[in-house]
Amino acid sequence: MEIRQLNYFIAVAEERHFGRAAKRLHMAQPPLSQQIRQLEEQLGVRLLNRTTRRVELTAAGQELLNRGRQIVNAVGTLRADVYQVGQGAAGVLRVGFSGSATYGVMPPIVRRAKQVLPGLSLELHGEMLTPAMEAGLRDGTLDAALLRPPLASQEIDYHVVRREPLIVALPSFSALAVDRPLAVRELQDQEFVAYPPESVLYRTTAGICRPAGFQPRIAQVISETPTMLSFVAAGGGIAIIPASIRALQLEGVVYRDIEEAPEVELAVAWRRDDRSALLQSFLDVVRAATAGLPNPAPTPPGSL
Repeated sequence: MEIRQLNYFIAVAEERHFGRAAKRLHMAQPPLSQQIRQLEEQLGVRLLNRTTRRVELTAAGQELLNRGRQIVNAVGTLRADVYQVGQGAAGVLRVGFSGSATYGVMPPIVRRAKQVLPGLSLELHGEMLTPAMEAGLRDGTLDAALLRPPLASQEIDYHVVRREPLIVALPSFSALAVDRPLAVRELQDQEFVAYPPESVLYRTTAGICRPAGFQPRIAQVISETPTMLSFVAAGGGIAIIPASIRALQLEGVVYRDIEEAPEVELAVAWRRDDRSALLQSFLDVVRAATAGLPNPAPTPPGSL
C-alpha cells in the first residue's frame, strides 16, 4: 500500500463518487477506479460497494478511511517537520554562555529566536567559563557558545557581537563609592572578588592592575556572577566586571566606571567544521539580535 493509493481511496470515500473524486484529484476516472481495485486486491477485502449512482463504504472501507486519514496527516506533518529541520528552522541546539552574557545579550537572542525560529529548542548552559565552553564545542557537547575571546583552539571560529568596558562593583558603604569614575590606582588597597584564574576576566583584571603598580589581592574566587556580587554587597571585596552586569541590580552594590578602562569582547563561537543549517540559522539570529544593542551605559551621575 502506498500513500498515493491512500489519498486516492480517501478522495473516493469522502466524495462517495468516482467522478467527483477524479475531478478533485485532477485525474481521469478509469485510472482512479483501477487504483482502488488494486488496493482492494492488495488488502484482500472489498472496501467499497459500487452502484451506478453512488459508492458506499464497507466496514473494512470505513476502518481504512479512519486509519488512512491519520496516516496521511502524520506523513504530511513528518514532511513539514523534516523540511523545517533541513532548512535550519527546527531542532535542538545546545548553547553555553558566560555569566556576564546573561544580562545584556542572552535575553534579546532568546527573544528573537522565539520569534523567527519557533521550531528551535534551545538547551541553555549558563555561568560557564570560556575554557569549559571551548572544551564543550570541541567534544560536541555544545553546538554554540557566547564566550569571551581570546580562544586557545584553532578548531573554533567566532564572531564578536559586543565590546564593553570594564567597571568596578563596590559595597555601597565603601569609601570608594563616590560620584565619579575611579582610577585603577585607587583600588590597590582593596581586596578583590574574582572569577577563577582560567577565565579571561581574571587575566584582564590582573592586566589592568599591573600598569598601576600592584597585583590585585584576591580574597575570594567565584564562578557565578550573582554570587560574586552578593559577596561584594557583604563587604567581601570589590569586583572588576563587564559593564553589562549593571543590569543586575543588587541591594548593597554600586557600580562605578574606571578611568581609561579597557574593553572586553563577547563573541558567539562554534566548531569550524559544523555546517549544519540549524547552527547557521542560530548564528543569523545572534547577529541580528545583537546588531542594534547599545553599548552599556555609564553610571548615571549621583547614582549610588
